[in-house]
Amino acid sequence: MLTRIDRVQITANDATALAARFVQLLDAEIAYTDDVPALRARRAVVRLGDGEVEILEPTGAGQVADHLAHGRGGPFAAGFATPSIHRLRRQLAEHGIVPTTIGHEQHFIDGRRLGIPGLNVVISPEERRRSVGLFTRFYEVTHLTADPQASAARLAQTFALDARAFVPIESAAYGYRGVLTLFRGTELDRIETIHPFDAAKTMGRFFGRFGPSLYMCYAETDRLRDLRTRLKSLAPKDWTGTDDNDDGLFIHPRALGGLMIGVSRTTHAWTWSGHPERVRPK
Repeated sequence: MLTRIDRVQITANDATALAARFVQLLDAEIAYTDDVPALRARRAVVRLGDGEVEILEPTGAGQVADHLAHGRGGPFAAGFATPSIHRLRRQLAEHGIVPTTIGHEQHFIDGRRLGIPGLNVVISPEERRRSVGLFTRFYEVTHLTADPQASAARLAQTFALDARAFVPIESAAYGYRGVLTLFRGTELDRIETIHPFDAAKTMGRFFGRFGPSLYMCYAETDRLRDLRTRLKSLAPKDWTGTDDNDDGLFIHPRALGGLMIGVSRTTHAWTWSGHPERVRPK
């Protein structure tokens, strides 16, 4: 029912300026701008990889304005693609969920209605696009929660996911544990729903300040060296990585309007996603 992570929605005070930053830093393309009255927002849509980044600028009181007012400009909603919006709407109705229409066959569900605090989602029809810029595709959005098991179970129930494909995850280095809710066992696309148990670490401090919320996203690339060169030139203090590591890096929130992005070389994320045998050699 869900095929992939195809986008991320973020909030910003100036959608036009932030869209231009994505173009400058990541060779993204601006697809279009429009108004989203249901969210009381103006939207700039940026093509990146084979997905999109939707940048929401508030035009009045509402959830987008509230998100910014609480100092959380950055990730606002995780984007899911489905081959059948109508079938998914029937599935949601069985669980008493009525989504908000925000575009042509595009629907928004906030965490309260979804029953997963801190996890807003936007659902769009499956659409295959050519890859644009320095990413290949998005595959993960990270959700911070006090109860990742409950969040994973709710995702499985609501979207008819096979929980047997889910993978436990834990990191002592970053101080979290939880679940990778893989939509399909053969692909990386998932919500990473985790509890930051170490309040002294960066993720734990963020959770202590904002509670259940979206934290970051992950993308794949076949052009990690090109990306690293671009970051060195245009955002030298706003990324973490090394010249001798061709497996991945992190782009800090300062570089892209509050959105933190982890970037891994294609297939490398299988290393921690349950199937290390699927990692392609360099």
